[in-house]
Amino acid sequence: MAKGQKYKFEKKEQSKGGRTASFLALASTALFAAAVIVSFAQGGKAGTEVGGLSLIAILFSVYGFIVGMKSFQEKDVSPVLSIVGSIACGVIMVCWLTLFLAGIR
Repeated sequence: MAKGQKYKFEKKEQSKGGRTASFLALASTALFAAAVIVSFAQGGKAGTEVGGLSLIAILFSVYGFIVGMKSFQEKDVSPVLSIVGSIACGVIMVCWLTLFLAGIR
Protein backbone atom coordinates (compact mmCIF):
# COMPACT_ATOMS: atom_id res chain seq x y z
CA MET A 1 0.00 0.00 0.00
CA ALA A 2 1.42 3.35 -0.99
CA LYS A 3 2.23 5.79 1.76
CA GLY A 4 0.71 9.21 1.68
CA GLN A 5 -2.52 8.12 0.05
CA LYS A 6 -5.39 10.30 1.20
CA TYR A 7 -9.07 9.63 0.87
CA LYS A 8 -11.53 12.43 0.49
CA PHE A 9 -15.10 11.73 1.49
CA GLU A 10 -17.64 14.01 -0.06
CA LYS A 11 -20.25 15.35 2.32
CA LYS A 12 -23.58 14.50 0.70
CA GLU A 13 -27.01 15.68 1.73
CA GLN A 14 -29.56 13.11 2.94
CA SER A 15 -32.34 12.28 0.50
CA LYS A 16 -35.73 13.86 1.08
CA GLY A 17 -37.48 10.54 0.63
CA GLY A 18 -35.17 8.91 3.15
CA ARG A 19 -35.92 11.60 5.71
CA THR A 20 -39.65 11.20 5.08
CA ALA A 21 -39.47 7.40 5.38
CA SER A 22 -37.51 7.64 8.64
CA PHE A 23 -39.99 10.15 10.05
CA LEU A 24 -42.94 7.95 9.07
CA ALA A 25 -41.30 4.93 10.71
CA LEU A 26 -40.85 6.95 13.89
CA ALA A 27 -44.45 8.20 13.73
CA SER A 28 -45.79 4.68 13.20
CA THR A 29 -43.81 3.44 16.20
CA ALA A 30 -45.10 6.33 18.32
CA LEU A 31 -48.69 5.56 17.29
CA PHE A 32 -48.12 1.92 18.21
CA ALA A 33 -46.93 2.98 21.66
CA ALA A 34 -49.95 5.28 22.02
CA ALA A 35 -52.31 2.45 21.03
CA VAL A 36 -50.72 0.13 23.57
CA ILE A 37 -50.97 2.75 26.33
CA VAL A 38 -54.62 3.53 25.54
CA SER A 39 -55.52 -0.15 25.37
CA PHE A 40 -53.73 -0.88 28.65
CA ALA A 41 -55.35 2.11 30.38
CA GLN A 42 -58.83 0.96 29.34
CA GLY A 43 -58.24 -2.64 30.34
CA GLY A 44 -58.18 -4.01 26.80
CA LYS A 45 -61.58 -2.60 25.94
CA ALA A 46 -60.49 0.26 23.71
CA GLY A 47 -62.15 -0.43 20.40
CA THR A 48 -62.36 2.42 17.92
CA GLU A 49 -59.65 4.58 19.49
CA VAL A 50 -57.00 1.91 19.15
CA GLY A 51 -58.37 0.81 15.79
CA GLY A 52 -58.10 4.32 14.38
CA LEU A 53 -54.57 4.82 15.70
CA SER A 54 -53.55 1.44 14.34
CA LEU A 55 -55.01 2.08 10.90
CA ILE A 56 -53.19 5.40 10.62
CA ALA A 57 -49.95 3.76 11.79
CA ILE A 58 -50.30 0.98 9.21
CA LEU A 59 -50.83 3.53 6.46
CA PHE A 60 -47.79 5.52 7.68
CA SER A 61 -45.58 2.43 7.51
CA VAL A 62 -46.82 1.38 4.06
CA TYR A 63 -46.42 4.89 2.64
CA GLY A 64 -43.01 5.24 4.33
CA PHE A 65 -41.84 2.00 2.74
CA ILE A 66 -42.95 3.17 -0.71
CA VAL A 67 -41.34 6.60 -0.30
CA GLY A 68 -38.16 5.00 1.04
CA MET A 69 -37.90 2.70 -1.96
CA LYS A 70 -38.47 5.54 -4.41
CA SER A 71 -35.82 7.65 -2.67
CA PHE A 72 -33.08 5.33 -3.94
CA GLN A 73 -33.57 6.91 -7.37
CA GLU A 74 -32.48 10.36 -6.16
CA LYS A 75 -29.08 11.39 -7.49
CA ASP A 76 -26.09 12.76 -5.56
CA VAL A 77 -27.51 12.12 -2.09
CA SER A 78 -26.54 9.87 0.78
CA PRO A 79 -28.65 6.70 0.90
CA VAL A 80 -28.27 6.12 4.65
CA LEU A 81 -31.69 7.40 5.70
CA SER A 82 -33.29 5.74 2.69
CA ILE A 83 -31.95 2.39 3.88
CA VAL A 84 -32.86 2.98 7.52
CA GLY A 85 -36.34 4.31 6.72
CA SER A 86 -37.18 1.55 4.24
CA ILE A 87 -36.05 -1.25 6.52
CA ALA A 88 -37.75 0.26 9.57
CA CYS A 89 -41.03 0.80 7.73
CA GLY A 90 -40.87 -2.70 6.30
CA VAL A 91 -40.30 -4.25 9.74
CA ILE A 92 -43.05 -2.16 11.30
CA MET A 93 -45.39 -3.09 8.46
CA VAL A 94 -44.74 -6.81 9.05
CA CYS A 95 -45.27 -6.35 12.81
CA TRP A 96 -48.59 -4.58 12.22
CA LEU A 97 -49.69 -7.27 9.77
CA THR A 98 -48.78 -9.99 12.29
CA LEU A 99 -50.69 -8.20 15.06
CA PHE A 100 -53.69 -7.72 12.77
CA LEU A 101 -53.76 -11.37 11.68
CA ALA A 102 -53.37 -12.56 15.28
CA GLY A 103 -56.38 -10.42 16.21
CA ILE A 104 -58.51 -11.94 13.46
CA ARG A 105 -57.67 -15.46 14.58
